[in-house]
Amino acid sequence: MGMIANYQYLSNENLRELKSFNEENDEIFEELEDWNEEAEILLDLDKMWDALHFVLTGVSSLEPIENNPLSEAVVGVSHIDNVEEFVAYTEKSRIEDIVLTLESFDIEKALKKFSMEECKKADLYPNIWDYEEEADEIKEEIMDYFQNMKDFYKKILEANGNVLITIY
Repeated sequence: MGMIANYQYLSNENLRELKSFNEENDEIFEELEDWNEEAEILLDLDKMWDALHFVLTGVSSLEPIENNPLSEAVVGVSHIDNVEEFVAYTEKSRIEDIVLTLESFDIEKALKKFSMEECKKADLYPNIWDYEEEADEIKEEIMDYFQNMKDFYKKILEANGNVLITIY
């Protein structure tokens, strides 16, 4: 089993709880799974989050781009440090910019430049880039995840919500 990325609606109350996290009081992360089960709006990018970030920005998600809505769509704006899992959130004030940027992004044009070799050079997760014969299938998967991400952020905007991102 590998690392998968999950995105979910985050209420203002849960956002306040998340922001109050400190290393001595880490029960909040035990609650993340409960929040996931109760979430009204969910998105699962499975293992393709790093590849999607690369297609959108040209860099791995390990190099998030500050104030870039495409990067923020995948890895969030604010990260919780000193925890084992990757946990980040995006407050509602950034959601509209993310939606508008995703709407204007030409994913088909970006995928025409998609290269398994470039993904391998960038050391993207997951390590599947030697299987050149699967390139078309992977591009189709990235296209589907991109559309799902656009739909997710539109729903979050309509619900006037925040977003919680977990990768583990």
